[in-house]
Amino acid sequence: MNGLFSGAAARAALRSAYACLAELHDTVGVSGLAAAEGNPGLMAVVDQHTAGIRDSLSADVRPLTPVILAAYAEGVRDAAFTHGWRPPVDAIDWSENDWVLRRLLAVCSLALTLPAAN
Repeated sequence: MNGLFSGAAARAALRSAYACLAELHDTVGVSGLAAAEGNPGLMAVVDQHTAGIRDSLSADVRPLTPVILAAYAEGVRDAAFTHGWRPPVDAIDWSENDWVLRRLLAVCSLALTLPAAN
């Protein structure tokens, strides 16, 4: 066994990451990406967040993986909850300036660029 994970552990981590990203896509991505398509201002904000995520994850020097991206999204959510943020109960109003939701929407946008799960 080379490295930190055995093959089984790596596959389990990958499955978990894809599940996390799929759940995020269902709760944030579907409505947010549709809203951004019809709103150039929101799309520009999402693009800025996407660039910020790429920079913070050093995606220019190492490949962006589902595990890294899912861990990042979980970190954003955990930090937001710690600081009192709560997700909307009703449909998301994308006209509101909610940094956390926009950051998570950028994660969804990046996730669409990753290889599909097998």
